Amino acid sequence: MAHHKSAKKRIRQTETRTEVNRARVSRVRTFLKKVEVALESGNSVEAAAALRAAEPELMRAAQVGVFPKNMAARKVSRLTARLKTLQQ
Repeated sequence: MAHHKSAKKRIRQTETRTEVNRARVSRVRTFLKKVEVALESGNSVEAAAALRAAEPELMRAAQVGVFPKNMAARKVSRLTARLKTLQQ
């Protein structure tokens, strides 16, 4: 267990950041699941709207460091490609 005041503060900060990051990951997964469901159903209008909502959430999570930036870009790229094939 930490004995220094600064170490105790760091533990508190870590716990707070962990909660925030877990919530952010959960939120992103929810948005991605909505896109997946819309793509599976074959509804291109609904899928496009879900993707437009999911992309900023995913990029925001990547920007603050919850996900690697390349992973977020790759997910957006692959979902966009799937949406494009659905629209054709």
